[in-house]
Amino acid sequence: MAVSERGPRERMVFSAAQLIRREGVAATGMREVAAHAGAPRGSLQHYFPGGKEQLVNEAVGWAGRYAGDRVARFLAALSEPTPAALFAEMVRQWTDEYEAAGFAGGCPVAAATVDCAQSTVSTREATAAAFAAWTAPVARALTDLGVPEERAGALATLMISALEGAILIARAERDVRALTTVAHELGPLLDAAVVERPGQARTRGAEPDRPA
Repeated sequence: MAVSERGPRERMVFSAAQLIRREGVAATGMREVAAHAGAPRGSLQHYFPGGKEQLVNEAVGWAGRYAGDRVARFLAALSEPTPAALFAEMVRQWTDEYEAAGFAGGCPVAAATVDCAQSTVSTREATAAAFAAWTAPVARALTDLGVPEERAGALATLMISALEGAILIARAERDVRALTTVAHELGPLLDAAVVERPGQARTRGAEPDRPA
């Protein structure tokens, strides 16, 4: 959905996420969110009676769902889907942004975790839920690509952890080196976890054909 097609409430949640990913929670004020969203300041109290805390939590939730929803789109863009190729697409989203627009933006979920996890219980819970909303689709995708279900969740956590750390280093260094490094180094490990290629798995419990 394009920004212009969102309603005022959706625009404010989206704007809060965009400002948080660049400035952090502390530097993102309600006035700045309203201005970025092109919404009347009075509408903030109407849509977010819980104030800034509610708005931040909803922005974090939106970011987690957005990241999770993109997993299917990343897979659809691959001519030969593999775990390594999926992770490379997840990384490429960030290298493309940084090479085109600079290193101002990061992950809003990570920013809210750093700023609020200790001080605001509801935001810590919102960030944990957002990471879960991102991790679960990655784990499902890995399972669909032939990774055993018992490993898929752990590898999804590894992928997201490596990506978040590389984003932080890239912003500090003003260089995509860390991002390209994690994609290169983790790719073989991820592909080595595949035990059955999609479409080639035998029916569980079936015996292979034997010569008469």
